[in-house]
Amino acid sequence: MKRYLYFFLLLLGPVAFAQTPLNVDKEFAFAAKQYELMLKSHPDTTKFPQSTKPDGTPDDRKSDWWCSGFFGGSLWHIYERTKAPVWKAAANKWTMAVAKEQYNTGTHDLGFMLYCPFGNGYRLTKNETYPPILLTGAKSLSTRFDPKVGVIKSWNKFQNYDYPVIIDNMMNLEFLFWAAKRSGNKEFYNLSVTHADNTIKNHYRPDYSSYHVVCYNPDGTVAAKKTAQGYADNSAWARGQAWGLYGFTVMYRETKDKKYLDFARHIADFYLSHPNLPADKVPYWDFNAPNIPNEERDASAAAITASALLELCTYGGPSAKTYYQSAVKMLESLSSPAYKANLGENNNFILKHSVGHKPQKSEVDTPIIYADYYYLEALLRYDALQKKSAFRS
Repeated sequence: MKRYLYFFLLLLGPVAFAQTPLNVDKEFAFAAKQYELMLKSHPDTTKFPQSTKPDGTPDDRKSDWWCSGFFGGSLWHIYERTKAPVWKAAANKWTMAVAKEQYNTGTHDLGFMLYCPFGNGYRLTKNETYPPILLTGAKSLSTRFDPKVGVIKSWNKFQNYDYPVIIDNMMNLEFLFWAAKRSGNKEFYNLSVTHADNTIKNHYRPDYSSYHVVCYNPDGTVAAKKTAQGYADNSAWARGQAWGLYGFTVMYRETKDKKYLDFARHIADFYLSHPNLPADKVPYWDFNAPNIPNEERDASAAAITASALLELCTYGGPSAKTYYQSAVKMLESLSSPAYKANLGENNNFILKHSVGHKPQKSEVDTPIIYADYYYLEALLRYDALQKKSAFRS
C-alpha cells in the first residue's frame, strides 16, 4: 500500500486534498474516556459489549457472538493512538478472552472475532502468542469453504436453503490472506480469490449494488437471492454495500489484481452517487427503505465506508479526491453531536444511531460495537494520510 501511495502523492502534488483537518487527538481523548467507563462497567470478560437494549440497559454477549472481537480491536486502536501501557493491557485481556473461538467451525465470522483483536494486537506488539491462535482460526474458517460451491458458507441455514452466503463474508478474506502469508499455505489465498470472484459473479447487480444473501445449490449454481437485514430482496442494504466496498478494496491490496480495484471503485461510485444518500454522508439503513427521509440512519455503515474509502483513495484514479473528501465528511458527521455520544452516556459507546437488524426489530437506532471499531480505524487512517503532504491541510 505504501508504494502505491507514494506514486499517487507524486502525481497529485502537495495541496491536492487540502481541507480543514479533524482533531483526531480530541476524538481519541474522548474515546479513551468513554472506554475507561466501559471497562469499569465490564470488570470481567464473560460479557462482551455489544449494544443497548430497548429498555436502555446494556446488551452484552458471549464470546461466540459474531461481534465479540470488536471491543478488543477497539482497545487496540486506542492503544495504537495513545501508546499507553494501560490500553495495551486491556486490549490483551479482551483479545485473549476470545481465544477459544479459534476452534469454532460453526461460524464464518472468525475474521471479525479473531483477526480484529489478534490481528491488530500482533501488528502492534509482535506478541508471538497471537499467530498460532490466528492460524488455527483460519483453518477453522476454511472448513466452511466447499470447492464444489466455490464460496465460504455463511450461516448453516437460511429459510429453506442450506448454503447461504452473505456479503459480509468478504470481510473475512483479509484474515485468510494474512494466514496465507504467515503460514505459506497457498490454499488460504486461493479460496479467498475464488470466493471473491464468485461474489462478483453472483452477489452484484448491474448498478454495482449488492444482494445481502445468495443461496447456493450443492453444485455451485444459485438457488435464490435474498435479504435478511435489508428492506427487500432487491434493495441496497447500506451496511452490505459498505462490507463489499471494504472487502474488494482489501482484495486489491492483497492481490494487486486491477479488476478488484475497478470493482471497489464501482461500488464506491454507486454508494456516493445514490440520490438517497443524505448530505452528511451517513446513509439510511437501506438505500431503498420505503419512508425516506423518515428512516433511521446507520452510523456503522458510514464508519465502515469511511475507513474503506480512506484506503481506496490512496490507489489513485479520477475519483480519488471524491473518495477522500467523502470519507472526511462522514467522519466529520460521525464526530459531531448528531452521532457522537456525550461522555458517560450511550452505555459508554462512542457512536449513536446504528441499525443492526431492522426487519427483526433488533438493534434499531442504537449504539453497536462495530460502529465504534470502524470509526476509530477510520480516524487512524485519516490521521496517517494527514501526515502525507498531498492530504495535509
